[in-house]
Amino acid sequence: MNLMKSKASITHLLYLHGFRSSPLSMKAQKMAQWVRQLHPQVQWWCPQLPPSPKAAMALLTHGTQDWPLTQTAVVGSSLGGFYAQCFAAATGCPAVLLNPAVQPARDLIHHVGMQQAWHDPAQSFDFQSHYVDELKALQNTLKSMHSNVFAIVAKGDEVLDWREMTGHLPHAQVKLLPGSDHALSDFDDHQHDILSFLNLA
Repeated sequence: MNLMKSKASITHLLYLHGFRSSPLSMKAQKMAQWVRQLHPQVQWWCPQLPPSPKAAMALLTHGTQDWPLTQTAVVGSSLGGFYAQCFAAATGCPAVLLNPAVQPARDLIHHVGMQQAWHDPAQSFDFQSHYVDELKALQNTLKSMHSNVFAIVAKGDEVLDWREMTGHLPHAQVKLLPGSDHALSDFDDHQHDILSFLNLA
């Protein structure tokens, strides 16, 4: 596909994992590997996000406070894709969204309570009811979302509706996959497009 690349020269890259996920996720690990092998000069950060959306955004704000925002980009998957939208809206930086959650407050209200981590079932966390209100508050920040966004959306996503995802990203460049799945098991196939958008190809 012919992508309109990000105008910035990226020196700092933030990756945000999804709900119940972690920096050990397949996509986070692959992105880290691509950056390490192809662009070792780029500063990479993939934090373990706390269950509280408010705390997660505070962590990101604090952790990137010394980053040059004109040379920063964010990649986010699922709930991390929602956080990536919020971070991009607040900073103006380019964003890559991977099957992003677009109505997380509505969807995660059904997951209030104790949750197990995907990559370590021995670890659990309490997703509290007021976290849903925090998601609603964050959703109000997306009215200022800019167009420097590239989204990969799978019609085969078994968790999120591709029509809803694309409908909430009217100004984004969207790579719509006819199949695939929520995890983007074919993630390697998208390496060039992701890195090209970020001017890292």
